[in-house]
Amino acid sequence: MLSIQEINIIKYKIKMLDIKDFKKKLDKKSRLMGIDPGKKRVGIAISDENKAIATPYKVLIKDNYSGFLEEVKKIINDNNIKGIIIGNPINMDGTPSESSQSAKDMAINLSKNISEPITMWDERLSSQGAFNLSSNLDINTSKKLKKIDQNAAAFILQGALDYLKK
Repeated sequence: MLSIQEINIIKYKIKMLDIKDFKKKLDKKSRLMGIDPGKKRVGIAISDENKAIATPYKVLIKDNYSGFLEEVKKIINDNNIKGIIIGNPINMDGTPSESSQSAKDMAINLSKNISEPITMWDERLSSQGAFNLSSNLDINTSKKLKKIDQNAAAFILQGALDYLKK
């Protein structure tokens, strides 16, 4: 297990910031990308330039890392993204889950290849929240499941946006 000092050194080297430092790096008007990491499917959401509203964008299929990275870079360029928020799937008791390391690895790998600041955001209940929100719409279950990843990314991003606004 890494010490706090070792983790901070790693964070510094990979440009992954805590949410407060992340906020300091952002311009007043800048769009952010939210990522709901998954083993195969990665949900993407983007915010408006006022950082008020997160909108589901798309789902990327992660067949190989280089293809995934190119798609992420294209979204960043096409949408003038200035920061990335990656969902951190921690357990309900606050401890890291099995998927937490995978999400951190994604953050580390992305930070090696892109210049935008990256932070992680607690994504507890994001998939459930996204499913529940879509339950209020008149959409059948198979369509809800098809869009669950991008909706979860929007749920994660909206939580971070709300925090950044306070």
